[in-house]
Amino acid sequence: MSSNDVSVVLVHGAWADGSSWAKIIAPLAADGIKVVAAQMPLTSFDEDVAAVQRAIDRAPGKVVLAGHAYGGAVISAVRDEKVKALVYVAAGAPDEGETIVEAFYGAEPPKLDLDAHGLIALPEPAFAATFAPDASPEEQAVLAATQHPISPACITVPLPHPLWKDLPAWFLVAEQDRMLSPDRQRFMAQRMKARQHSYATDHTPIVTAPWAVLAVLREAIASVKG
Repeated sequence: MSSNDVSVVLVHGAWADGSSWAKIIAPLAADGIKVVAAQMPLTSFDEDVAAVQRAIDRAPGKVVLAGHAYGGAVISAVRDEKVKALVYVAAGAPDEGETIVEAFYGAEPPKLDLDAHGLIALPEPAFAATFAPDASPEEQAVLAATQHPISPACITVPLPHPLWKDLPAWFLVAEQDRMLSPDRQRFMAQRMKARQHSYATDHTPIVTAPWAVLAVLREAIASVKG
């Protein structure tokens, strides 16, 4: 199958980069889908949105825009007529005026510990304990080694009018997530009237349950094509 009418743009979360979607990119490419993985600097929310916009510019045709974790907030702030559907993977989906911290944790967010550079880094043991406990030790080592610390400026900015209020959305709820409560995920998915899919996966199904992510993405792609 070959198709140039729909592209998929993949947006990573905090402590990650575009390579975190590696297990998703190859199968979609085999489907004949053009795939672009954004590389966000994680230095400010506006700079991350701009990086996603550049990725969209490289994607031909209609676009299915997918975000993992923090990436969900970023895709919600994009403004581009090429985008026709949104896919949230264990993601934060703030409402207008809400920050990503509030979307993740509600009214009582945890204290943010900054490193010497003023960034939030994830301790290496957390990749096995909470970020990707279902991943292999080798995968956890790669995730830890390639992590991108995130600036507080990314997650403390109130979201403008979210794109999910204007476009069809899908939401993969990770039922064994130790980073973002499954209850919070369901709350956000219901609030945005997204098509929900729930799977018994950890916070990083793009690595540990790619088949589940692909099922949701292919459903969104089929809807845009149809």
